[in-house]
Amino acid sequence: MKGVLGKLDAGLLTSEQRPMLRFLVVLTAASTIGLQGYTILFNNFAAEMVHLNGSQVGVTQSVREIPGLLSLLVVFVLLLVREHKLAALSIVLLGLGTGITALIPSYGWVIFTTVVMSFGFHYYESTNQSLTLQYFSTAVSPLIFGRLRALAAVSSVVAGIIVYCLSGIAHYREMYLAIGALVLAAGVWGLFQNPTHAGIVPQRKKMILRRRYSLFYLLTLLSGARRQIFVVFSILLLVQVFHFTVREMTILFIINNVVAYILNSLIGKAINHFGERTISSIEYSGVIVIFLVYAFTTSKNLVMLMYILDNILYNFEVAIRTYFQKVADPADIASSMSVGFTINHIAAVFLPALGGYFWMMDYRIPFIGGTVLGVISLIAAQWMRVPDKAPNAALIAESK
Repeated sequence: MKGVLGKLDAGLLTSEQRPMLRFLVVLTAASTIGLQGYTILFNNFAAEMVHLNGSQVGVTQSVREIPGLLSLLVVFVLLLVREHKLAALSIVLLGLGTGITALIPSYGWVIFTTVVMSFGFHYYESTNQSLTLQYFSTAVSPLIFGRLRALAAVSSVVAGIIVYCLSGIAHYREMYLAIGALVLAAGVWGLFQNPTHAGIVPQRKKMILRRRYSLFYLLTLLSGARRQIFVVFSILLLVQVFHFTVREMTILFIINNVVAYILNSLIGKAINHFGERTISSIEYSGVIVIFLVYAFTTSKNLVMLMYILDNILYNFEVAIRTYFQKVADPADIASSMSVGFTINHIAAVFLPALGGYFWMMDYRIPFIGGTVLGVISLIAAQWMRVPDKAPNAALIAESK
């Protein structure tokens, strides 16, 4: 934990906060390993063992996003379960869904395990964001988000190494079981932890939509749409238009995660130093340029560079959450994070299919559409305003 989180634990955290940080570190690593392990194996497993066609794979990917759309239900689950317990239960669910994926090689079973795994992943992401904003100050939360993303980058590489090592000695069933068991063990560990402490503002256990949070909702919606273009169509561009090989894509995956590990810890410091509006403006200005290059370049090297920059800028979205923390009623955080997570996934339901339709007409159209989204986001970001004096100003100075 010290290696990934640097000097945070030594300087900026109280003794009461360290258990929550340790809790989030372990579960975030498990969540990333589970998702990446599942994803790395899925396409080959679906083709070789289940013999799914393109349409069935597309349906499976759409189904995987439904739990994200239903993240607003988290607020109702919290009526029955404490939030940190729900986070641990979500990791248990992610491990279970991943572990049993290859037990029955059928289309229906793949749909079922995908839903189980996805509920675990998405509900952990919602509670993870909420717990970070509740338990750490406005000065420290950007640093925590940045370092946890750096940890996720390292964990992604670890997942790739695990799959690589196991692929030579095990079949899909054993590989999924091994990854699932590792994630499940972390979730069970989490169930026996109590990282909470007194002094945290009690959360409202109901659905909350407030007009004064409209900018947060809009930026979250636009961020979700931008995520789909990055995840779906930028990779499609590399493979179908520029003919990147599996080895080249693997190298890009490693480069992206190494760069993310190095830079993510700095993003939180940049937010504290420059502010959310400046960081978001840099992100959206970059997105506009990147999508235009995607649409019109014929250079393989240039599009590869844009893909790496795209991945870097995608991590700037943490500024949306830290902005919300600074303007929101502290009692609204848990509910608003679940609502925000649902809003973020609205685009995931229709954008891949709509973008795919336009892709068949001209692959440039989705990226031109992404450029328009970037312009709208850039304009909207100019309305980001936070209190002149954020809490814990001394800690902000320490974090620079």
